[in-house]
Amino acid sequence: MSAQIEGVEFKELVTHVDERGFFREIVRETDPFFDRFGQWSHSLMYQGSAKAWHHHRKQTDYWYAIGTLKVALYDLRDDSPTKGELMEFFLGDRFERCVKIPPGVAHGCRALELSHLLYLTSGVYDPDDEGRIPHDDPSIGYDWTAPPKIQ
Repeated sequence: MSAQIEGVEFKELVTHVDERGFFREIVRETDPFFDRFGQWSHSLMYQGSAKAWHHHRKQTDYWYAIGTLKVALYDLRDDSPTKGELMEFFLGDRFERCVKIPPGVAHGCRALELSHLLYLTSGVYDPDDEGRIPHDDPSIGYDWTAPPKIQ
């Protein structure tokens, strides 16, 4: 995981495994990082596809993935100590966590395999709250097609 962005929070998840499979609790209304429920959505992404950049003025997103997603976040908030910071990490079956993305943080992801993004939002869909930035915006400078770094 790269640099932290102010207000982005992870919840480490507990997985209970036995010979039948597993059970994993994702979000409870009593979780300290959870504010309120507005909507639950499901996005299917084919391997190699990317969706970026989206941001919201008021809405908070809570993401969980099945498959493997490479997620990138970029802090757009003028009043944030991490304005202009880029953060990237993985979500999916092998990464036992979900993430809270606050308003004003641009977000996108790329599917490294067939993946499902399941996400809660703090409000119902409001087109006036939805912002978009081109995936190749030079002010962010993120390459969604870059292969993994050789280390």
